[in-house]
Order: sequence, then structure tokens, then C-alpha cells
Amino acid sequence: MSNKVRLGIIGIGQQGGAYAKFITDGMVPNMVIGAITDTDPAKRELASATYPGVKVYDDYLTMLDSGDVDAVVTCVPHFLHPEMGMETLKRNIHALVEKPAGVYTKQVAELNAFAASKPELSFAIMFNQRNNPLYQRLKEIVDNGEIGNILRTNWIITNWWRPQGYYNSSEWRATWGGEGGGVLVNQAPHQLDLWQWICGVPKSVFAKVSYGFRRDIAVEDEVTALVDYGNGATGTFVTATHDMIGTDRFEILGDQGKIVVEGSKTATVTRLKKPEREISESMGMDDVMRLFTGQLDMDDYRSTEIVEFESVWGAQHAGVLENFAANILDGTPLLAPGSDGIKGVRLANAIHLSSWKGEEVSLDFDEDEFLGLLNDRIREEGKYSERA
Repeated sequence: MSNKVRLGIIGIGQQGGAYAKFITDGMVPNMVIGAITDTDPAKRELASATYPGVKVYDDYLTMLDSGDVDAVVTCVPHFLHPEMGMETLKRNIHALVEKPAGVYTKQVAELNAFAASKPELSFAIMFNQRNNPLYQRLKEIVDNGEIGNILRTNWIITNWWRPQGYYNSSEWRATWGGEGGGVLVNQAPHQLDLWQWICGVPKSVFAKVSYGFRRDIAVEDEVTALVDYGNGATGTFVTATHDMIGTDRFEILGDQGKIVVEGSKTATVTRLKKPEREISESMGMDDVMRLFTGQLDMDDYRSTEIVEFESVWGAQHAGVLENFAANILDGTPLLAPGSDGIKGVRLANAIHLSSWKGEEVSLDFDEDEFLGLLNDRIREEGKYSERA
């Protein structure tokens, strides 16, 4: 292999087209386009005209067997990610799967197990927000114990507004059989990943989910989930696709500080000089009276830092591509190992399962029960075959 990885792009739609542009614009210096695959003749024709000299295939298996690519990225509907990932790895070709890693944990676990049998190959997932310097810094702060033990987390992420025309644009979109869900599997996987990446994996979840609440779709467009971390700490996650104003606010409360993120751009980090309980127990009635009368100077007990980074559009995606290529070329550690993809899928599955059953469910839920209930919904749609 040369000092550049030849990437095969499976699916040259909006996402695949963006990756191709990042590469040709020089944003991924250790990568070139090796080949492109798409089942749509019009997209193949456009790809041939846009990227002269790049071979374009109508079948991804033919591309994998061509010798034209060292690695691939799977820019296809969610159900296909595990299958394509395994077919790629079977041929000793490195695999970068798009988010989510799949629709249900059973298929993602199969992909992970197969990837584990090929440790010499690079297996990654496109969690580009892990390449966001803001969230990298916040993870450092939490991991270093700078705000103490986590007591509560809250993420309201409702700035995914999508009009009905968006859902009408493709037959597979917003269907159980074609897409596997709505906002949880399409718009919010990055936040589900960041939530557990920074704050830890919860033990259980109770969810209220509305299906076709404000859109003519079968899947979810409104979600409110309450998670239990198992040690008295809780968290909430709220997301929707019908909020035209939209909110993106992420809070992490610790026993020695708090992080508040607005718009995924600016974080206010407040650190207490002592754990909150120590401060509480050290205060007498004089301090309480000063608190009630507004005379207590809270700056005596805390410090505040604003964390903010400039991020060029596309740099986070391009950075994941560059990191993936570097892992292949010289073993640079992956920003987002592919095996991590199952965590967000498991959380989304648990949210769905809780809403379907109307009860709190463990993150260690029965995978066969989930798949059975998913297949019930696919069967009711009558458009797609059930999943195995």
C-alpha cells in the first residue's frame, strides 16, 4: 500500500458525495477515491462525470473484488451497514461504517464479532462528533473528575426540524422496514453516542415516544426518555423533528460542578472549590440568611470557564476519514472504533422497547424480544421483508 488509502464509497448520495468532495478538495491528505458504487444509474453517471478516472460500479461486491480499494465507507440505508461491513472485512478490506452501526443490536453484535476475528483490519464508525474539540474537551473534564461524580444529565436536542416533504422524498425513509425507526436512528445517533461516551452507559430506561405525532409517518418523531445510571444518578433525553424553533442544550451536573452546553458550540464549565455537600454542611444560619438576602458571594465557592472552539464545516467528518486512513497506514488509534457503534444502537433499542411495552427496561434487554416487536411493525407496514 502507498502512503494514501484508496477509499471505496458505497452510495454516492448526499453523504457519500460529501466525503468524495472532502477527499478531492484535499481535506483528507492521506486518502484518495479508489472507486464508487451506486445502484442508481443517474448517480453513477453523475459520479463518472464529476470524478473522471475513478471507476464506478453498480454492485458493491464487484467493487470489493476489483482490487481498486483498500477500504470502504458505507453510505447506505441503516439495515445494510452490518452486512456490508462484514462482506468488506471478509475480503480483508478495511471498513468504516456510517452511523448508526445498524438498526438492532443482534445484527451489530454479529458485525462486531466478525470484526474482532480480523484484528489486523481497521474497523471504525463515522461518529464525527467525537472529533469535535468541544466534546473531546468535555470528556476530558468529566473523566478527570473535575466536576466530581455525575448526579444528573439532561440533553434536549430538538433542532432536527424536518418538513413532510423530507419524509416523502424516499420510499424507505421513516419506515420500520426501510429505515428501522425515525429520529432515534436517523438524526440523533451522534447525540446518543456522545451522551453515553461522556456520561457513561445507563442501567435502564423508561421512555414515552410518539409515533407519527406531527408527521404522516409510522416511526417516532417525538421522544422523551428517562435513564437510571444505577447509583442514584439519572438523565433525560428529549428529541423531536417537528420543532421549528429547536433547542440544543446539554447539561451535566456533578457533585463538584456543572457543564452546560448551548448549541453544541459553547460550554460553560462551573467548578466548585469543594464538593457541594461539604459546602452545604459547612454553612451556618448566618450563611443561610446571607443566601436568602442575596448577600452570599457564590464566587467564593466556585469558578467558571467558557469553553468554545471554532470548527470549519466538514472538518469533523474529514478528520474521521483522515484518522481512519492513519490507523490503516501506521496504527494511529481510532477516534471511533467500530465496536463502539453497538452502544448507541442498544440505547435507541431500549428506548423503543420501553415505549412499546410501557415499562422501564434494562439496557441488558432481550434482543430476540426487541427484534420480534420490530418485525411486528415491519409486517404491519407490508412493504419490506422481516429481519433475522
